[in-house]
Amino acid sequence: MREDRNCQWRVARRPRGNVVRDDFEYAETPIPEPGAGEFLLKAYYLNLAPVMRMYMSGEAVAGERPLSIGDVIHGRGVAEVVESNHPDFRVGEFVHGQTGWQTYKVSSGTAQEKFRKVPDVGLPYSIALSALGMTGFSAYFGFVDCGRPRPDDVVVISGAAGGVGTFVVQIAKAMGCRVVGIAGGPAKCALIRELGCDVAIDYKAEDLAKAVPAACPDGVDLYFDNVGGDTLSIVLENLAMHSRIVLCGSISEYLLDEPYGLTNYTRLRRTNSTMQGFFIYNHIDDFDRAETDMCRWLASGEVRPVEHVFDGFDALPEALASLYAGTNTGMALVRVRRGPHDQGDQP
Repeated sequence: MREDRNCQWRVARRPRGNVVRDDFEYAETPIPEPGAGEFLLKAYYLNLAPVMRMYMSGEAVAGERPLSIGDVIHGRGVAEVVESNHPDFRVGEFVHGQTGWQTYKVSSGTAQEKFRKVPDVGLPYSIALSALGMTGFSAYFGFVDCGRPRPDDVVVISGAAGGVGTFVVQIAKAMGCRVVGIAGGPAKCALIRELGCDVAIDYKAEDLAKAVPAACPDGVDLYFDNVGGDTLSIVLENLAMHSRIVLCGSISEYLLDEPYGLTNYTRLRRTNSTMQGFFIYNHIDDFDRAETDMCRWLASGEVRPVEHVFDGFDALPEALASLYAGTNTGMALVRVRRGPHDQGDQP
């Protein structure tokens, strides 16, 4: 990575199956200069999300325009304001928002880029991509607002060792629920038990059709779905009365050539249950509330960030591929350079 150039990752071709290095084009351009009403950002952390493959495939997803060949890849980041001609963004401030996969960006602070100031809570500023960013906010609004949890609810969380899942586990425990997490492999199951799961189900070693009813003999009150597919179908067979299903993600389906066909959704009828999706930016007016509550849980120790940090701008393509391979735990992100409170070795 060159400090005197703007380094970028662009779409080289449409991915087929999981992304590979040849799907990405590395490019360098001059560092842009901010004009009137603009500011220049220098990236410190860049996020990774399963939806990025869909952007690269030319799909318009989550309010973002589809990417063309040669476009800089969409993505949120944490960046420092290094030059500014904008009254609301001062040099030295850190923000998080839509930076794209590049080391420098000029912005005018448009609503579409959704920049927010990074609160200093004594943790590395990568926190603005995890607990205090869209990952943590997705856990908060999906679970608290859409899921409407009640103390003693039996909560099942799929993808419990992932970015959103690790926060839902901890929030559910903080709100007095009995928590059942589903993850893949002994290490991930050990992690989610440490985070507060009363039961950890290893979907790689156990039959979910038997493990879910065994863990929830009186049914599932609230299911937070991060994976879709067969797991969602199995939970639908094990609902308690008036249960709630929150659809956050469906990573098990993202690489399928044909959409998964859910055939037993009518199980919702017999238990007067609901199944609800949500879009995080529909809650943008309440982001301050989410940030306040997450900061309180972080301060009390009831919630802690779980981050899988890849080092170096060059790591982005392989790091994104790891999401679909299921090898990461917690929020996956790339550290471009070391920031405040960061104890790592990356300069």
